Amino acid sequence: MTLNVREFRPSDAESVAAARRSAFPYLVTTARTIAWEVARAPAARHHRLLVVERDGRVVGSTETGLYSDSEEPGLAYADTTVHAEERGRGAGSALVTAAEEYLAGLGAAKVFVWTLDERHAVTFAERRGYARGRSSRVQRLDLARTPLPPLPEAAGAPGVELRTAADFAADPRPLYEADIACTADEPGDVSERPVPYAQWLAHTWEHPALDRELTSVALVDGAVAAYSVAHTDGHGRYWSGMTGTLRAFRGRGLAKLAKHDSLRRARAAGCALAFTGNDGENAPMLAINRWFGYQLAATEWRYVRELAG
Repeated sequence: MTLNVREFRPSDAESVAAARRSAFPYLVTTARTIAWEVARAPAARHHRLLVVERDGRVVGSTETGLYSDSEEPGLAYADTTVHAEERGRGAGSALVTAAEEYLAGLGAAKVFVWTLDERHAVTFAERRGYARGRSSRVQRLDLARTPLPPLPEAAGAPGVELRTAADFAADPRPLYEADIACTADEPGDVSERPVPYAQWLAHTWEHPALDRELTSVALVDGAVAAYSVAHTDGHGRYWSGMTGTLRAFRGRGLAKLAKHDSLRRARAAGCALAFTGNDGENAPMLAINRWFGYQLAATEWRYVRELAG
């Protein structure tokens, strides 16, 4: 049986999506979003999607490129997925080797990867010289069977009202400004500069998984104060893309309110499973998700390796 690593083709999208769903069943991923992300990747990222074939069948992939907006130059990523049935048969090694060679050619100094907290994945990363960094908690909510908590008190506060992202279709800039402000406060190991508005429109606002009707926005006296982003796959699965509150409005329960509204809308729209991910040190959001009834689904680790110059 032979392995072959090559560039992604649009016709590979369904096979790549199937491999990702097998390895990471909590992800909201479709063939459409995979092909779209490859086509829309910013040129400065040098983004590539590599696939590995076994006897002509795609069994895994690696997303790789540079953090072009990073405040520290030379940082790169390489996130590898192999179909669960193919683990331990060399597909992952072939992909990671190809990704590292590509990144070294771009002059990358460090490469970051995400790894499941499972023995086979951790051993694989550490044998290749990767060092463990931050953790991420992936959580799952049975939205069809778990009742939502009572509405937060913020629902009745003076000046507070709820909208959806769809209400901002004519001018999404207030959402962009809120997203940039909240993202800057997200814990992480790669600090990136704010993206320009045009880039945000192209890669966030127009993302095919973004469900604007289910993305909820809390306003205070007409100003965006908090929001909860919904990504869906059209098959009953929902992923919280980001929940944030601007600094001036924190401590009022507005993040809970926005997410409560988004989850309520999602359940009414037929979503049965909700997933979210939080940095292991993001205590406020971890607490909010426990309040909603989310349960731990998986733990991921961020690993990093310095590439030889």
